Amino acid sequence: MLSPAEWAAVLLSLEIAAKSVAFSLPIAVAVAWLLARYDFPGKSIVDGIVHLPLVLPPVVVGYLLLLIFGVRGPVGAFLDETFGVRLVFTAAGASLATATMAFPLMVRAIRLSIEALDPGLDEAARTLGAGKLDRFFTIALPLILPGILAGGMIAFAASLGEFGAVITFASNVPGETQTLPLAIYSAVQRPDGEAMAARLAAISITLAFAGLLLSEYLARRVKRMMGR
Repeated sequence: MLSPAEWAAVLLSLEIAAKSVAFSLPIAVAVAWLLARYDFPGKSIVDGIVHLPLVLPPVVVGYLLLLIFGVRGPVGAFLDETFGVRLVFTAAGASLATATMAFPLMVRAIRLSIEALDPGLDEAARTLGAGKLDRFFTIALPLILPGILAGGMIAFAASLGEFGAVITFASNVPGETQTLPLAIYSAVQRPDGEAMAARLAAISITLAFAGLLLSEYLARRVKRMMGR
């Protein structure tokens, strides 16, 4: 049985992961489409920036978020002074940190789906008078939907396990920003926390594995529905 504090960490992890994916998935689709379909000056730089969280230590990503979105950062100060919104040391900040770390995973999965599209389908629709938005929503989007679902679920599973960026930018506040990895970290610091850490680690593994299985299931189901 889990204690109320442990349940709070589990539910908060699910909430933060869901919000991070919901916020960043539409942006990931747009960025993946831009990188897959267009050539423009500085494309390699944009591509590198998008995938930078994959190679940077998560603590560095959290520190950069702190510099930008902290109360003294350019964006953070503007949000605080204009709208009274503070992201640092909040659940919203934890969602931002997890979204930043998971964003490249979504872009990569969606971009591969876009690059696998047959250009002839888009060209045929264009010659028949379909506009860009019409071609995207009626042809491209259904075909890349398996990649979108896979990217979203992988990002969700990765968000559940994010530690470094969250603790650096959002801290480790029980009930507010203490997700599963942070709760495990706090448990192992206590002399009597071994059992709690083991329980939370088992839950974390189960949730991550379930997310990966669900990603594969949804992708296959969509492909079957589309007759592929």
